[in-house]
Amino acid sequence: MNEKIKAKLTLLPDLPGCYLMKDKDGVIIYVGKAKILKNRVRSYFRGSHDTKTERLVSEIEDFEIIVTESNIEALLLEINLIKKNSPKYNIMLKDDKSYPFIKITNEKYPRLLITRKVLKDNAAYFGPYPDVGAANETKRLLDRLFPLRKCNILPKEVCLYYHMKQCLAPCVFPVKERTYKEMVAEIKAFLSGGHDKIQQKLTKEMHIASENLEFEKAAELRDKISSIETLMTNQKMTNADMKNRDVFGYHVDKGWMCVQVFFIRQGKLIERDVSIFPFYADEEDDFLTFLGQFYQENEHFIPSEIYLPTNIDLESAKEMLGTKIVQPKRSEKKKLVDLAMKNARVALSEKFSLIERRQERTIGATEALGVAMNIPTPRRIEAFDNSNIMGTNPVSAMVVFIDGKPMKKEYRKFKIKTVTGPDDYASMREVIYRRYSRVLKENLPLPDLILIDGGIGQVNAAKEVLENQLGVDIVIAGLAKDDKHKTSELLFGETLSPVPLKRNSDEFFLLHRIQDEVHRFAITFHRQLRSKTSFSSRLDGISGLGKKRKKLLMTTFKSLKNIREASVEDIRAIGIPQAVAKSILEVLNDEEKS
Repeated sequence: MNEKIKAKLTLLPDLPGCYLMKDKDGVIIYVGKAKILKNRVRSYFRGSHDTKTERLVSEIEDFEIIVTESNIEALLLEINLIKKNSPKYNIMLKDDKSYPFIKITNEKYPRLLITRKVLKDNAAYFGPYPDVGAANETKRLLDRLFPLRKCNILPKEVCLYYHMKQCLAPCVFPVKERTYKEMVAEIKAFLSGGHDKIQQKLTKEMHIASENLEFEKAAELRDKISSIETLMTNQKMTNADMKNRDVFGYHVDKGWMCVQVFFIRQGKLIERDVSIFPFYADEEDDFLTFLGQFYQENEHFIPSEIYLPTNIDLESAKEMLGTKIVQPKRSEKKKLVDLAMKNARVALSEKFSLIERRQERTIGATEALGVAMNIPTPRRIEAFDNSNIMGTNPVSAMVVFIDGKPMKKEYRKFKIKTVTGPDDYASMREVIYRRYSRVLKENLPLPDLILIDGGIGQVNAAKEVLENQLGVDIVIAGLAKDDKHKTSELLFGETLSPVPLKRNSDEFFLLHRIQDEVHRFAITFHRQLRSKTSFSSRLDGISGLGKKRKKLLMTTFKSLKNIREASVEDIRAIGIPQAVAKSILEVLNDEEKS
């Protein structure tokens, strides 16, 4: 604990609010809330903690607080701060899936649609369904039963749906508004659980058609009845009241929390959601944070009722979500919550070994790598690789791994600007200077370890720039390959000697992943650049073909081969004049002959 933190701890108030923990670079790494800020924040720096909390505390170099009027204000502020700053130690829900709904549009001639967004447009929405397949299956049945309009814009003549008896063709024939109102009412009744009445109605019509010897019509009605039976069998009823509700249960163990959510729609259990994550505060508080993120950040549909365990703050949940919150204490409702709790306990037990193994291969691997190299744990690793063919289109690429995981948003590509010919050392000097002069200028986070895909020469070139030109002290090492182009050795130290690493260790596997990733990224960039250069150079000098038209050609035809096989009319169709199109084909065909 540094002096700044010691001083701030003495000034903490006895008030609710949020606290923001920061690392050595001033980056927010954790956001929390507390009913009493003084007690909660001080607890991080006193007593013993589990491994993951110790890891968090070891990175804290500073903190800030934001005082609020109430605990619920602190909860809502915490959710917004997590969403804005994406702190690495917080609960960050990655589940962004949205469920499909069936929509009856509010139009003169209504339509039946599948949508994932519920809008305030006076349309009727039913669902959500567990997946788009289930929604489509239901819609297909309704299309057969009710001939609503299908076209987005009314055509001038009848379409196939009219001939299939799935549309009344209001585009051509007058249809009474009452007819559509009746169909919409029946669809709403069907989707609200009134399929039995429709099934009875169709059965009656089938018998009448059969008695009238209209066997084709009777067979069609029979098929519709069969479709309803199949669909409703697949959607087994679990509750007779037809309400939409979400049922939450959770379990905690070893500093981890598992939350199970059962989605019950129109009385049917259609889906469940499982989330497992580490937590650092009180389990009830972190559950409430999860609950807020679940609906606000991931835009999940909020049902008419939500069931929660009895130990969760009821008033906070109500104020946050604005819907009916139930904490059942008996009957079938209590059994649903108990079932969710039991599933959470089982899921956490089953997945614990997988989580631990995943940590071993990421955070654990970086910690083991630090021990092997005798350096602090390299949480942020930046790796570089050059790519060129005989000095043409030289490029370099950088990948970033944080806590053993690739951070693709931070990858960078470099076109070599100052080097001519195949000179890996000079290329590496240019790229290292460009990268870290910018890092220093913009006050970006410095890496804990730089890895150079190459031998001693490339590593020394990078070292020279860092030490002599930029004056920064960053640990740097080289990744050497064997004759099969596989990761062979980690070169480190004053003499760049191999670091003894077991080939089957997690830390060696991490290095192998990093080297493969940076090589892949560099090669991909080089191929893209070479492809564009090759394309442009072959079309250079053609009168009337400038940069924009070249780009248009490449976007449309994708390759020179496809352009060569196109006709003058094909090329004219994308907006290139006929004379220029002829010139393009003449140049490419002459090259092919030669």
